[in-house]
Amino acid sequence: MLSFKKIKNILKAIPLLSKSNESLVKIRRIRNLDALYARYKPENLALIESTTLDIGCGTIPRNPFQANTQWGIDIREDLDNNIKSVDLNINPIPFSDKTFDYITAFDFIEHVPRVIYAPDCRFPFIQLMNEVWRTLKIGGIFFSHTPVYPFRTAFSDPTHVNYITEETFQYFNNESRLATMYGFNGAFKVLEQYRTDSHLISVLQKTEI
Repeated sequence: MLSFKKIKNILKAIPLLSKSNESLVKIRRIRNLDALYARYKPENLALIESTTLDIGCGTIPRNPFQANTQWGIDIREDLDNNIKSVDLNINPIPFSDKTFDYITAFDFIEHVPRVIYAPDCRFPFIQLMNEVWRTLKIGGIFFSHTPVYPFRTAFSDPTHVNYITEETFQYFNNESRLATMYGFNGAFKVLEQYRTDSHLISVLQKTEI
């Protein structure tokens, strides 16, 4: 049994552990995303009649870049609000190649398994990144907002199965494409990454292979 003195020392160390977590994430912190969204608005990218898809959208698809047309994917279908019901762990994005100027994922990819057997071994996160690449137009933007390791928000939800670090998206970078060894067949340029509290903000752009 732990003594009172040991328990007291453990409790004293908790703030230090939190500070050490801060030091493990090297990317710059951002407190307001409005300027980031503005950089990629349709008028700044010379887009006409832009289209966005929000995956894991809940009841209302997000449209932070103010695209002209918005779609969403979730487990509940609501076609009146342009939401399709699709399980992206095992199914493709139900749109044609090069449909979207933007795809967004707010608090979603941490729920996508890295490995499943259904019945054979599959890599759902890799396949999702393939689908994002496929359905984005060349130059299209993929925006991810997800809990980042080592903060407890990455682990506390029992349905979080995909733990993201600041290096994760480098596996899909067009210069290295390390994820090709696992079946990734696209290419992205990692434009920007920031941290907001315990979340990683990543902006990727689809490039040619």
